[in-house]
Amino acid sequence: MESKNIENEDTEEIHSKTVETESETLDTDAQINFEIPQVLPVLPLRNTVVFPNQIIPISVGREKSIKLIEAALAGDKLITLVAQKDGKVEEPKPQDLFRWGTVTSVMKVFRMPDGTQSVMVQGLSRAQILDYTQVEPFFRALVQAQSETKVKGVSIEALTGNIRSLFEKIVNLASYLTPEHVILVANTDDPARLADIIIWNLTISTAEKQSVLELIDIKDRLEKLNYILTKELQILELGSKIQTEVQGEINKTQREYYLREQLKAIQKELGEEDERTVEINELRKKIKDAEMPKETSEVAAKELERLSKMPPQAAEYTVSRTYLDWLIELPWNKSSKDRLDVKAAQKVLDEDHYDLEKVKKRILEYLAVRKLKKDMKGPILCFVGPPGVGKTSLGKSIARALGRKFLRISLGGIRDEAEIRGHRRTYIGALPGRIIQGLKKVGYRNPVFMLDEIDKIGMDFRGDPSSALLEVLDPEQNNTFSDHYLEVPFDLSQVMFIATANLAEPILPALRDRMEMLELPGYTEEEKLKIAQKYLIPKQLNAHGLTESHMKFKKAAIAEIVKSYTREAGVRNLEREIAAVCRGVAKEVVEGNTESKAINKSSVSSYLGSIKFFSEVAERTSRAGVATGLAWTPFGGDILFVEATKMKGKGELILTGSLGDIMKESAQAALSYIRSNASELNISDDVFSKYDIHIHVPAGAIPKDGPSAGVTLFTSLVSLLTNKLVRNDLAMTGEITLRGLILPVGGIKEKVLAAHRAGIKRVLLPKKNQKDFEDIPEAVRKKIELCFVSDVDEILKLGISDTSN
Repeated sequence: MESKNIENEDTEEIHSKTVETESETLDTDAQINFEIPQVLPVLPLRNTVVFPNQIIPISVGREKSIKLIEAALAGDKLITLVAQKDGKVEEPKPQDLFRWGTVTSVMKVFRMPDGTQSVMVQGLSRAQILDYTQVEPFFRALVQAQSETKVKGVSIEALTGNIRSLFEKIVNLASYLTPEHVILVANTDDPARLADIIIWNLTISTAEKQSVLELIDIKDRLEKLNYILTKELQILELGSKIQTEVQGEINKTQREYYLREQLKAIQKELGEEDERTVEINELRKKIKDAEMPKETSEVAAKELERLSKMPPQAAEYTVSRTYLDWLIELPWNKSSKDRLDVKAAQKVLDEDHYDLEKVKKRILEYLAVRKLKKDMKGPILCFVGPPGVGKTSLGKSIARALGRKFLRISLGGIRDEAEIRGHRRTYIGALPGRIIQGLKKVGYRNPVFMLDEIDKIGMDFRGDPSSALLEVLDPEQNNTFSDHYLEVPFDLSQVMFIATANLAEPILPALRDRMEMLELPGYTEEEKLKIAQKYLIPKQLNAHGLTESHMKFKKAAIAEIVKSYTREAGVRNLEREIAAVCRGVAKEVVEGNTESKAINKSSVSSYLGSIKFFSEVAERTSRAGVATGLAWTPFGGDILFVEATKMKGKGELILTGSLGDIMKESAQAALSYIRSNASELNISDDVFSKYDIHIHVPAGAIPKDGPSAGVTLFTSLVSLLTNKLVRNDLAMTGEITLRGLILPVGGIKEKVLAAHRAGIKRVLLPKKNQKDFEDIPEAVRKKIELCFVSDVDEILKLGISDTSN
């Protein structure tokens, strides 16, 4: 069908809406009087299906179509209207048209000033196109008209009744239908005619209308129409529900807006301020009271101005308000007053911790300088030591001594840089980093801030938190620390940062360089005894609801717990064992046994069970080829045994016990020195070619490495090959060279303390480690003979006994 406005269109289309009154439909009896010829002109229609009894105007503009209308007017005025399968096809061919259409009568033709024609047609009957007989100058086809058969029955009546009901509901929801349509349908009794009237008035797809046109059986047509109406009703009801909800929301918003405007007008007349103005003024006052730096104050004022122009319903409003709250609540210029009394601080530190003189001395030095120079920046300290030596509790004690607030965050396992620097405000739920959050929490700009487990920070695709800490822990930079959320500098120079770590090596070198490293080594047996008496026992008695009238620990009992039930550098397990004894006594008290308990050495096992640790040194070294070494671990020092044996073979060296490459090389070096000096050591050369030597370091599941076991490996091999025992009260450490020299090693204090815990009486150390002598507690030095050696000859004199195996 051709549009009036497009001259080159090859098909005809509907131009105006259908005439819908009863008077405009053709009477059924009149249809019977028509004699429809078999060959008729065919006019294609785009996106339109015409039904019998329908009167509709169509616009014709092309010369081809005008010729078709003129030919029809010159003859019987009958044409066949057929819908295109695809309305987008400009020049349809017979295969582009449906095989069913409607025979119509041309009622009247109106010629328009622009040369087009408006043709009024009336549908007569359905028709099937059997074959096309002409293509030019217009389509002609052999058609077979289909007459309607009147049908009755209960099922037909039920279907027509349901269809009328559905159509009435659709009219109430569809804007393109009017009450006149309901009247027209109500006055139509013929089921076939009823179906056609309803279907041509619905705004549905061409394919759905065509499917109804092609149904000759009346019942099938009604059932198809019933399905289409049901679907259309569901779509309209859903659309109506959505529209109602949207309209309700819009009305609610509009109502709130008008009410607020009215409230503003009333408040203005009364000389009062509205809630919004009050809120903005309160924020402005808080910004002024916060004593922000000039740059930050300007940013806050600008954000407040932006907030005042923003409706509260806006999504950005909450983000802006939260940002202002953070700026206002941070302690920009609020500091706690330092307690600069050095003697009082010394007393507090001594009350909370035993020993740790080096750390206490550093804190007191800071206080002294702070007293002389008021604007001194806070120190950046890092406590390095095994677990349980009091690193975290020492931070609390320092805060108490200084009179400052204490703040602690654990960095263990952190992998996201945003944990330190915060998220940018563009992210949903963005927050400042944990540094800024902590300062807001304590409310002061100069707390003691503990960064716990700094050696256990990780990194992944989200960034490197260690690198983010470089600015935080640099006294030259942290006075302008920039958090991603705040986007304004914050002064951290007054914060006293204290980091803790078990190991210094995993810490980023650049970060390690920014901190003052203070080592906290393990405790001696005597120190543990005093710590238990002074701190741990009173704490656990209080924690378990007990008093000294219920129980008392004898000194021997504490010593027994330290020796036989714990083996650690710190006192964490010692506290657990004391707590276990307290629980046992608490149970007895609750059961009615109120008699005071004296916990002595013999009664410890009744609460803690059998002994967990005992000295293996004498038993292990009772055979040739076994020597006792000393090792350093992240948890303090420890002893290790080196066992060597030989068997017939070809002179191979076998090494087992999860040894690292460095330790394996130390064994090779020791054996090479022994082979090159076999005659001086009274060892037969045959043993190196006829026997395989196997060295094993027990606790095979634990990896071991480092050069400090060199002298122990050497001593073990000499003991094996000379068949002489190593002294059972002796342990040693040091690196060996191919020339037989003993080189210095690290961790001397921890190793000597481990020897002391194991009951060792003599320790052989490299001579160049004499500088570490002062670090060893005096009480330990009195109980252990420390021998400093420079070559292996001294090792043999002091370590190998004259007793043969």
